[in-house]
Amino acid sequence: MLPWRHVRTLLPALALAVAAATAAPAAATAQSSAADQSSQAASSGWNDYSCKPSARHPRPVVLVHGTLGNSVDNWLGLAPYLVDRGYCVFSLDYGQLPGVPLFYGLGPVDRSAGQLSSYVDRVLAATGTSKVDLVGHSQGGMMPRYYLKFLGGAAKVNALVGLAPSNHGTTLSELTKLLDHFPGLDDAIAKAAPGLMDQVAGSDFLNRLNAGGDTVPGVRYTVIATRYDEVVTPYRSQFLTGPGVKNVVLQDLCASDLSEHLTIGMADRLAFHEAANALDPDHATPTTCASK
Repeated sequence: MLPWRHVRTLLPALALAVAAATAAPAAATAQSSAADQSSQAASSGWNDYSCKPSARHPRPVVLVHGTLGNSVDNWLGLAPYLVDRGYCVFSLDYGQLPGVPLFYGLGPVDRSAGQLSSYVDRVLAATGTSKVDLVGHSQGGMMPRYYLKFLGGAAKVNALVGLAPSNHGTTLSELTKLLDHFPGLDDAIAKAAPGLMDQVAGSDFLNRLNAGGDTVPGVRYTVIATRYDEVVTPYRSQFLTGPGVKNVVLQDLCASDLSEHLTIGMADRLAFHEAANALDPDHATPTTCASK
């Protein structure tokens, strides 16, 4: 039986995804919005290519947004949080579709991983470092694993922190079962926005990504999940198995935390604190309901 309370929540998001994948807004508006966002990020202290990592935090942090996100809106909470703690922080846009501004992460996930590869090289060149740490939300926590596994990223990445990552795909609170009742709908969505279908549990992309194991040697992995995730479901599908893996459920740290899929990546201070612990485990402090 479908959980209709989730259907009411998720159908607007699905409609938004389809609209974003098929619409063609005015290019001038898109360019203006992109310029405004870039300015906002720079004025907030991240995407500063003159930033040089400190001895305390020797690696730059690259933030990887989720599906329908972008390099600014997804990180208005976490990016300043990390900057305030002395990190050099950068974020990229990826998975753009022609004529669709601001809503990214819709292109094929393997191509998005190629964009991440190029961006990491840019950050390494600007900062003079040999490795970065990656923090991603939703698709942004899963997609880098393709970069690590198939595009040589393991040599350039120290740690990957996933906030509600779609590591083994999603049933979208069982909404993906609706595809069985509408022949051809999955093909239509895959054509319009392949990044969506790549994340459906059991997709060809995910089977290829996870074949032979979840992890690659030399990279530390942290997954931070919430029991109330209504997008990447079941929430335990986010967990990874392998050496150097830590799987965290926020409610095990604070039972009263009510964060769901969007909140964990955009506003939850406990998730931010736990992400900071993963970036600097030598100076980690307990994450509790009082963490800020």
